[in-house]
Amino acid sequence: MDRNSITGILLITGILAFFWWMNKPTEEQIKAMERQRDSLSRVEQTTLQEEGKLEKTQQAAGKVAIPVETDTVATQNELTQKFGLFAEAGKGDNKLITLDNKEVKVTFSTKGGRIYSVELKNYLTHDKQPLILFSGEKNRFGFTFTHNNRVFHTNDLYFTPEQQGNKINFVVNAGNEGSLTFAYELPEDGFIVNYSIKSNNMNNIITTQHGALELEWNMEVPAQEKSPSFERRYGGVYYKYYQDEVDHINAGNKTEDLITKLKWIAYKDQFFSSVFIANDYFLNGTVKVEMPEDNEDRTMLNAASYLGIPYKGDETTNFTFYFGPNDFKVLKKYSDLDLQKLVYLGWGFLRYINLLVIEVFHFLEGFLSNYGIIILLLTLMIKLILFPLTYKSYISTAKMKVLKPQIEQINAKIPKEKTMERQQATMALYRKAGVNQFGGCLPMLLQMPILFAMFQFFPASIELRQEHFLWATDLSSYDSIWTFNYKIPFYGNHVSLFTILMTLTNVAYTYINQEMTQSSQQMPGMKGMMYMMPVMFLFFFNNYAAGLSYYYFISTLITIGQTLLIRNFVDEKALLAKLEANKKKPKKKSGFQKRLEDMQKQQQAKKRK
Repeated sequence: MDRNSITGILLITGILAFFWWMNKPTEEQIKAMERQRDSLSRVEQTTLQEEGKLEKTQQAAGKVAIPVETDTVATQNELTQKFGLFAEAGKGDNKLITLDNKEVKVTFSTKGGRIYSVELKNYLTHDKQPLILFSGEKNRFGFTFTHNNRVFHTNDLYFTPEQQGNKINFVVNAGNEGSLTFAYELPEDGFIVNYSIKSNNMNNIITTQHGALELEWNMEVPAQEKSPSFERRYGGVYYKYYQDEVDHINAGNKTEDLITKLKWIAYKDQFFSSVFIANDYFLNGTVKVEMPEDNEDRTMLNAASYLGIPYKGDETTNFTFYFGPNDFKVLKKYSDLDLQKLVYLGWGFLRYINLLVIEVFHFLEGFLSNYGIIILLLTLMIKLILFPLTYKSYISTAKMKVLKPQIEQINAKIPKEKTMERQQATMALYRKAGVNQFGGCLPMLLQMPILFAMFQFFPASIELRQEHFLWATDLSSYDSIWTFNYKIPFYGNHVSLFTILMTLTNVAYTYINQEMTQSSQQMPGMKGMMYMMPVMFLFFFNNYAAGLSYYYFISTLITIGQTLLIRNFVDEKALLAKLEANKKKPKKKSGFQKRLEDMQKQQQAKKRK
């Protein structure tokens, strides 16, 4: 840069500074402007008050919906510059309009033409308040599109409502060129809201990327139950792939990029869901879950979805909302959509076990209204079905018990250092007597899937929600006989009596089994280790559903009763005599045993050579 250029820049800067100083308002002018603004503000406030009185009169007559907020008045030029053909939709009053049926109360907002809040009329929160799935700005649902090379969001536009009975249309006009309509219909009963997007002459006004509107759905899902931290384990974002399986993301902060089409997307808590269903499909996108840092935060999770919605110009695109309970009986009506998988019943074959349990559970519901008694009967039925396995397990353990003196003799003859030789001698004794040392474990292993299935079933059963039994006020949440003001790590701030009873019965059952199987050669400390698991249950289940702890308590109690009953009918002397007789019988070696012995002989022959 040469000297002339620098001199020119300095002169221009000096001239601009001189004009700014010459035109700067005096102190008297500034005070006059402030007085003028105050005067205009008072006039505007008076006008708004008069309009408010008029509006209240109209509301009392049922003519006007309830205003929520009013945007700052903008000039027509500013609106045109900002919104283009949607200038008229850039200002207005946010009014709420309500539709309801026997099950739900749905409130709509004219700003965004969206669902503002949803209340489930036949359910309450844990503290007996109206159950609101979402409300206000905690649910942001809308679409983005491009107009005049600018990106618009439908939540920033004011729609004109047109209501006819249980139907309501929200219309936004693009000047005199075209219009966009969000149409809603609430049937007389049920949890479904029908929804459609209709456009008229908007092909040249709305520009989309790859022929799709982008759905943005963000929701702060509120906790509805007594323990948000426990409820959070069963919440998340669920989605069904188009013509494929249902998947989900839950605990933790997670983001999932979906590269294939979807049929529906759901925001789920433990017992309720908000589901957005496409009549056709959604395009690929992203779903996200964020958890609050505080486990006791009454916001259960923050869910977000960004999906492509096929936009077909002036064709109507149809959707469906489901706002309701995660009730298997209700969701089964939509089996073609796989909505029943919002009730998580475990993976693989555990789900099939629980599907059978659900049918039995619902059958018992037809005769009984007390769910504590229903759980008791369900437990009795399961234990009766599993009784042959329990009996077989006991007999196998009893056989090893009566052979215990002979095993002690083997251990006395063979030193500790020769562990392998001891095991071989013990196995030989069992083989001669016809005892399968795994015979006691196998029946118990076969019962484990039932225990795991019940672990998934009870916390997912909305039937138990807010159902009383004995001291438990809600079988779907923890029962408490004592609550304190501090938290014990890994335990909580309350005492669950059903968990204590379950722990005591497990300790008793462990003691009975120890009597049957203990040995003088038992590893030091092993006896104490066997009692660790029941004690761990005390901490693990203290915050779990009372119905689950009650089931495990009753189940273990019945197992103890069955064990003591079988013990009274089993003659151990006769059982020992039978085993001694088995020793004298010739044993036919299996093909595997014969091959094993041949291999050992060959190895010994090679060593001798």
